[in-house]
Amino acid sequence: MRRWIQRLGSRRAELDEAAFALPVLLLVSLGLVNLALLGFAAINAANAAEYGARMGSMAQTAPVSAAYAAAQNKLSAVRVGNYTVSVTGGGQPGSPITVSVTYRVPNYFGGLGRLFGVSTPAEFQGRANAIFRQEGW
Repeated sequence: MRRWIQRLGSRRAELDEAAFALPVLLLVSLGLVNLALLGFAAINAANAAEYGARMGSMAQTAPVSAAYAAAQNKLSAVRVGNYTVSVTGGGQPGSPITVSVTYRVPNYFGGLGRLFGVSTPAEFQGRANAIFRQEGW
């Protein structure tokens, strides 16, 4: 029994270090996942906006609906975040077609910030815009 107590005493420092390091590592890991989701959603929104604007600029009939459908089609396979697409412009050759994609991603630090007295939003949001001129001949 005495040896067991001596062995436990020698490992106490290791347990103390783990008790301090593990929560910090978990917070950093959660933060990296949170930022990765935000970056992934931003890239998908930018790609969808650009693709929708490009397809709308090449459509000869109903460029606005073609741009909207192309952007929605690009976002249909994405499972991270919520997206809203809006399209303006178009109609005549040379006029700009603007596709805006708004994205929202949950913030996993939202509830955790209250423990430290920090106000954080429940979700992150952003917008990606793409402008192309409508082709025509």
